[in-house]
Amino acid sequence: MRQPITIRTVAVIGGGLAGLSAACTLAEAGLRVTLFERRPFLGGRASSYQLPGTGEVVDNCQHVLLGCCTNLIDFYQRLGVESQIQWFNRLTFIEPGGRRSELAPSRLPAPLHNAPAFLSAHFLDLADKDAVGRALLYLAACELPESGESFRSWLERHWQTPRAIERLWKPVLVSALNEDLERMSVRHAAQVFRESFLKSAEAGRMGVPRVPLSDLYGVAGDYIRKRGGRVALRAGVEGIMPASECVQVRGAGSGQFDAVILAVPFEDLGDVLPQDSVGDPLKAMLGRFEHSPITGIHLWFDRPVTDLPHAVLLDRTIQWMFNKSLLQGRNSKDGSGSYLELVVSSSRSLVNRGRQEIIDLALSELREFFPDVAQAKLTKATVVKEVHATYSAKPLSDRDRPTNETVWPRVFLAGDWTTTGWPATMEGAIRSGYLAAEAVMKAAGSFRKVLVPDLAPRGLMRLFELV
Repeated sequence: MRQPITIRTVAVIGGGLAGLSAACTLAEAGLRVTLFERRPFLGGRASSYQLPGTGEVVDNCQHVLLGCCTNLIDFYQRLGVESQIQWFNRLTFIEPGGRRSELAPSRLPAPLHNAPAFLSAHFLDLADKDAVGRALLYLAACELPESGESFRSWLERHWQTPRAIERLWKPVLVSALNEDLERMSVRHAAQVFRESFLKSAEAGRMGVPRVPLSDLYGVAGDYIRKRGGRVALRAGVEGIMPASECVQVRGAGSGQFDAVILAVPFEDLGDVLPQDSVGDPLKAMLGRFEHSPITGIHLWFDRPVTDLPHAVLLDRTIQWMFNKSLLQGRNSKDGSGSYLELVVSSSRSLVNRGRQEIIDLALSELREFFPDVAQAKLTKATVVKEVHATYSAKPLSDRDRPTNETVWPRVFLAGDWTTTGWPATMEGAIRSGYLAAEAVMKAAGSFRKVLVPDLAPRGLMRLFELV
């Protein structure tokens, strides 16, 4: 067990959600925090930018949360931006041709709360629903351990029909975990359904930001400054040099600090760590990570093309539609147009395609779901590819995720790729920041619990917790 060390000043390197949550927590605890971010804005992958020549502000990718994201919700409450999240209890699934099915909770106790809507949905037949119901009952009764098996293999072993896989398991899980079923961890796939669909109706509600992401997370900088901290933008860090009494930070954000939290993407961590053999095991672990991309397609039309705020699109490349005109009140200047963002998670098939090819594909598919697109004029469009969006949630990938502590007593890690118990999500990123802050305070001998517990199960799900 390490002896407590003196920690009064902390450098947090990286202004994404992991770094922001760690910095805000430590600043609130009374430590002098300096946050370094190499870009001119905060939020990392959850940020926005102005599209050149148009005046439009676009998110780098649509981000959503669920009611089970307890730590992300806590972070919004800390920052005072919880009112900027719009919550939905209803999911709409649309088939090519336009037929809609809705999933929404009833008054039945969990895990049966979605059963009436599920049984009446059109996009699955009776055999599909029977197979899904049996699998969900299995997932409700027990948590699945990590294994080398892919979740598609697990589904096939548990008698899931091809249509159930393609129309329910795939759209939900690929969007949640940003990975294909063939490459997906059984543990995390099961966790998504258990935590969000089965535990309670509250856990499954979906939240969508009412404002651009940079507006949502930019206030974290003021939160840090008001508590005596400093936020340095356009301040890249070239490396760190840990010593027994301090950590030297080199680069635009140079200086000495009692402790450092490295909240950078895992692919950049090796460049920041000391270039010696002590950190080789950590670098080897990160070297086994792989990326999974996300593509966002932004389309502006001269007229409204759908009355839905969002929808799951089935059987095509596009997986989700978000109607930014309704979600954020962002119509054209005369109020007659509409702005949609389409999302393709695990979008390896689009990485090497050109911008216009992707836009043409999106328009062609969108017409199958929303006939009004055929009469609408496309006025603007852009494609945002996040090639390094998340780490790949492959089977057994958890064994390569490091903890927040390192071999250097004054150096800590934060990021959705660390050991958080959650996959690469906004919730996972916030958890990592809270855990890193806890680790810093523990090292200083003043441990304080920050991490918020998971939502408790409701209804009949409480019986499974007792087994």
